[in-house]
Amino acid sequence: MPQAQGPGIIGFLPLILIFVIFYVLIILPQRKQQKQHKEMIQNLQKNDEVVTLGGLHGVIVNIKEKTFSLRVDDNTKVEIDKTAVSYKVFKDKK
Repeated sequence: MPQAQGPGIIGFLPLILIFVIFYVLIILPQRKQQKQHKEMIQNLQKNDEVVTLGGLHGVIVNIKEKTFSLRVDDNTKVEIDKTAVSYKVFKDKK
């Protein structure tokens, strides 16, 4: 006589499907965004205008291993951690 088995793989199918959807919709885009941000930080150079996570706008005047020196006004410079850069400002050429 054949024995009745539990749900087996069929019982885990909805859980597996939820994990796959979660991975595709959340984890993959997040990894892509992190990779783009890391590349952007590595490609920053002197005289690039950036905005920090705190909203501070400045121009890079010095690049060190883990920090940038930003000029935020004529006689004002601040040193920030590289991870504090949110994005690079692109000027429109007209």
